[in-house]
Amino acid sequence: MLKNKTALITGASRGIGRAIATMFADHGCNIAFTYINEDQEAAELSAKLQANGTKVLSIKSDAADFKAAHNVVKQVVESFGKLDILVCNAGIAQDTLLMRMSEQQWDNVLSVNLKSVFNYCHAVVPQMIRQRSGSIIAMSSVVGIGGNAGQANYAASKAGIIGFIKSLSKELGSRNIRANAIAPGFILTDMTLALPEATRAEMVKMIPMRRCGEPEEVAKVALFLASDLSSYVSGQVISANGAMG
Repeated sequence: MLKNKTALITGASRGIGRAIATMFADHGCNIAFTYINEDQEAAELSAKLQANGTKVLSIKSDAADFKAAHNVVKQVVESFGKLDILVCNAGIAQDTLLMRMSEQQWDNVLSVNLKSVFNYCHAVVPQMIRQRSGSIIAMSSVVGIGGNAGQANYAASKAGIIGFIKSLSKELGSRNIRANAIAPGFILTDMTLALPEATRAEMVKMIPMRRCGEPEEVAKVALFLASDLSSYVSGQVISANGAMG
């Protein structure tokens, strides 16, 4: 489905990003990915993909750094000759009630979650314009649509992604470049698995399908948006949330 395509995925050493990288590779895609702290996980992912015959480039880089993002894109294009798919997945959470939230917590989350999307899109768009094709996918969240107590910074960053992607799709539509967002619900990642069991049980009660999602289920949505199956889909937010709303 993605044979001979090249994808760049930010924050792909674990969780949803790792699942996307693996699924794209399974469908014939060359994979470039970034990570920042998880050296061992990144090395394991690279080895796994390469063992299956995938061309892989892993780069340790801070997605919130504008210049670093441009350098990453330059390396990817130099290595693969093109860049067909960008998945902006890098993200963090620093949850607390607004009255207890520090300026640093606000800035950290907005910088990693939202500014990184600007950074990478700013770097990738000129290359995609030259190619006259491309698919940009950004990871939003159910919290970016409906909000959540104790997550004002996270919700703002994820809502910002939606506005950004909708605007970008209008700017780039005439260039045959699509831009979409995915809004996952509660997905079983390291972040959610670290929560107390009682907290996870309460989360599940909020989900009509009565279970959390798997990273691979979000990756399937990304695969659809990256492929020609979604050739007329742009400016959209696709929720993968078990019918939460």
